[in-house]
Amino acid sequence: MNAIRTLHGSLTHAVPEAALALLLRLGIAAPFLFSARTKVEGLLTLTDTTFYLFQEEYRLPFLAPVPAAYLATYAEHLFPILIILGLATRLSAAALLTMTLVIQLFVVPSGWPTHLLWAGPLVYLIARGPGAWSVDRALRID
Repeated sequence: MNAIRTLHGSLTHAVPEAALALLLRLGIAAPFLFSARTKVEGLLTLTDTTFYLFQEEYRLPFLAPVPAAYLATYAEHLFPILIILGLATRLSAAALLTMTLVIQLFVVPSGWPTHLLWAGPLVYLIARGPGAWSVDRALRID
C-alpha cells in the first residue's frame, strides 16, 4: 500500500501545473482554429461554402445565417488565439464552451463524444485558469 502511495505521489508531481495548463490550452485551441481556417480564404474572407453551410446545414433557431457565419468564424479565430496566449483565458474558454454547447444542441447532436473532449479542457481552463505560463498571469489578471 505504501508503494502505491509513493507512486501516486511521484506521478502527481511529475507534470507541473503550468505545463498541464499550457498543454490543455494548445490542445483545445487547435480544433477550433483549424475549423476557423476552413471557413475563410486569405486572412478573414468568408467563403461561399461557409455561407451555404450556415444557411442550409447549421440552421440556428435564434440567429440569422449570415451573422451566424461571421460570428462563429471570427469567434473560432479570436478565442483560440487568446487561449494560446493565455489572455482573457477564462472568458475565451467560456465562449468556446458556449459554442460547443450550441453545436451540440443545434448543429451536430450526435457529436457528443467529440464535444465532451472539447468540454473537458475548456471547463478546466474556466475553473483553474491558464496557468503560470500565460499573459493573464504576467498581467496578474488570472
